[in-house]
Amino acid sequence: MTIEPANDLRAYDDFPGLTFDRPSDGVLRITLDAPGLNSVNQEVHRQLADVWLAVDRDPATRVAVLQGAGKGFSSGGSFDMIDAILDDYATRLRVMREARDLVFNVINCSKPIVSAIHGPAVGAGLVAGLLADVSVVGRNAKIIDGHTRLGVAAGDHAAICWPLLCGMAKAKYYLLTCDPLSGEEAERIGLVSLCVDDDQVQDRALAVAEQLAGGAQQAIRWTKQTLNNWYRAQSGAFDASIAYEMVGFGGPDAREGLASHAEKRDPVFEGPTSE
Repeated sequence: MTIEPANDLRAYDDFPGLTFDRPSDGVLRITLDAPGLNSVNQEVHRQLADVWLAVDRDPATRVAVLQGAGKGFSSGGSFDMIDAILDDYATRLRVMREARDLVFNVINCSKPIVSAIHGPAVGAGLVAGLLADVSVVGRNAKIIDGHTRLGVAAGDHAAICWPLLCGMAKAKYYLLTCDPLSGEEAERIGLVSLCVDDDQVQDRALAVAEQLAGGAQQAIRWTKQTLNNWYRAQSGAFDASIAYEMVGFGGPDAREGLASHAEKRDPVFEGPTSE
């Protein structure tokens, strides 16, 4: 049997939209690096959902770190991807499946995941960032769940983890209003694990990953497995939220929400079609 070297990255050749390196023994670093503050197009959306399966099977990886390149973590789904969801039913169904896979693949990955969140954090990147086992955030990070501002229900990951992380009152406030959270506020309410100075985010995340990589691997993985049963217990609420989100993408409010973002203006929503 041929044993691949620890720095071999061929297992990730199917994920060209993501950048990989091994900064320390047993640590795999995954970097979101794309135009538009690391916006997520259709190809990256699929890869971000599936990459955790490869991480889980990779014998050289004990811990994964997820970070963003440049000035932010991720600005969320690209306008082109959202436009395709609006216009094409098949795309809407595919993205719905990928969004569900992203959540459960992060939760079910046996290896611990550490996120390093700086600058804007929205959309699919935020999903993985908040569901990571340890989330390290910069003081001036800007965390936004922008679903209702876009005119759709807060699907993605919100129903499965926000009430558990920060409580129902705070979850409802931020998910209904789409008000941004700074890193300091996110830590204060329990939405993230650690808050550090902005220029220390990636170094602290790597230090946490190295600590975990040096620990008792089976004990750490079994602890993650059991704790994540709290998330699995919310899978019914999550399924409902993502279904409502995709139904919303078929309506007029989502089109107005996207147009208002593109035109940098406040949206004018029509209101409910029925009581």
